[in-house]
Amino acid sequence: MVAPLAVATGFKGIGMVAASLAAAGAFFLATPRARAGAVLVALVLTPVLLVGELWNSSQLETLRSHPVELLALAVVGIAVMLALAAIFLRWPLLLPVLAVAALPFRIPVQAGGASALLLVPLYIVVGGGGLAYVWERLRPRPMGAENGYRLAPAERSPGYVELALLIAVTLYSVQSVYSTDFETALKNVAFFYIPFALLLKLITSLEWTARLESWCLRVTVALSLVFVAIGVGEFATKRLLWNPKVLEANQFRAYFRVNSLFFDPNIYGRYLAIVTVLLATLLLWSRRRQHVVWVTVLLAVLWVGLVLSLSQSSFAALLVGLAVLAAVRWRAAPVIAAAVAAVAVLAIVVFAIPGSVHLQGHSAKSLNRATSGRVDLMRGGLSMFADRPLYGYGSGSFAERFRAREKKGKAQAASASHTIPITVAAEQGVIGLAAYVFVLVASFRLLFGGLLRLRGEEEPGARVLGRMALAAAFAALVFHTLLYADFLEDPIVWTLLGIGIALRRGPPRARGARVETAAGAPAESVPR
Repeated sequence: MVAPLAVATGFKGIGMVAASLAAAGAFFLATPRARAGAVLVALVLTPVLLVGELWNSSQLETLRSHPVELLALAVVGIAVMLALAAIFLRWPLLLPVLAVAALPFRIPVQAGGASALLLVPLYIVVGGGGLAYVWERLRPRPMGAENGYRLAPAERSPGYVELALLIAVTLYSVQSVYSTDFETALKNVAFFYIPFALLLKLITSLEWTARLESWCLRVTVALSLVFVAIGVGEFATKRLLWNPKVLEANQFRAYFRVNSLFFDPNIYGRYLAIVTVLLATLLLWSRRRQHVVWVTVLLAVLWVGLVLSLSQSSFAALLVGLAVLAAVRWRAAPVIAAAVAAVAVLAIVVFAIPGSVHLQGHSAKSLNRATSGRVDLMRGGLSMFADRPLYGYGSGSFAERFRAREKKGKAQAASASHTIPITVAAEQGVIGLAAYVFVLVASFRLLFGGLLRLRGEEEPGARVLGRMALAAAFAALVFHTLLYADFLEDPIVWTLLGIGIALRRGPPRARGARVETAAGAPAESVPR
């Protein structure tokens, strides 16, 4: 039984690599038709691989025993995506607005007694956008009409960010072949990496005007206010909408955490922190009194929601985002000095009065309890990396290997170390860490390039101001992943990078042409 299982896993691994290469082809192939073909392959192959992996599992038991219902569900899903494709072809700007609106919504899907939180609304939007993209480029067109696309008309030559992201995705697929938890790796690729790569392709192929930026921000802020209202309602009634673990924890603690429509209070806090950074950018550079008043009121409301989440990692991420804004708006030296002073004060508090931060003494066990088990997770991840430093235990294997090595029950183990670099190191070794660092370096280089010019501008343009907001929000998000989890598994990462790419590189260019960025430097690109 072992040999056939290994062979099947090998074939599925090859399929994952093929889907990842198809996603890469959507960026790097030379012609519109070839890129559209790659998008179509990724759209079809990804769900096929997922269903093939889960078909005999208990998760699909209910649907497997009712084939008619399964077929009807598939038909309805395809019909909705086709309808969205037709809408996007008629009104292309609805695609990014709906995608931004769908980012925070995870739908609990019950199957065979198991539950999973899936980004179903976002999958439908990406599927509809992908089908529209494929239709426009594969249908017969009159001679000389190749550039008359309504959807995603601004396809740019891909740069180092796209290259780094797709190397990371492809490497993750390759390293899943020897993983001890192949199913988790496949789920990550099918549920997150491939759909988000297609989302990135669509976002970077749009022309981001000031009007489109404004609409996406308005939708994001409106959703945030709804989430805060729900969170305040939960706090007032002391009843959460879902998540039994948080409900149970609230019963045994002196404080009460809310999660609004999010399953996890920390993900809720992360979302509010990112939106707060986006609005704070407008506050720092706006000179219109009416704008200042309204943004201040909105920030106060978001702060209430963030406080009620009691997400320490989100508070820290917010401080990082605000520090980035302050360093660009004024001068970096005072901001760095203030940050060093704050760290020093925190260190003094931790060592002098540990009880004030829920530490009972200075032992490792006390620190582990105060951080909800994160110290054990980090220690276990570093131990895994030390045992296999080059290539790790395989993609998606952290939780399974941690349980086996540390003799922990399933309920005691998390799916990651809550520190993304440690998770990557344990699962993928130095090879995976190199890809992770490449993503970070390329992303920060693109997002922050030329932004120091904002220091001397009182009323910057929408494009440059938008880039500043994205850069600060991305810095906050990356810092949050160092304290919690979900980096490339978070669609907000891909969305921030996609919009940042479009704003930094400006309008598309003819092949071989040299284009100046807003900062006056040549736009980065990888030639096709």
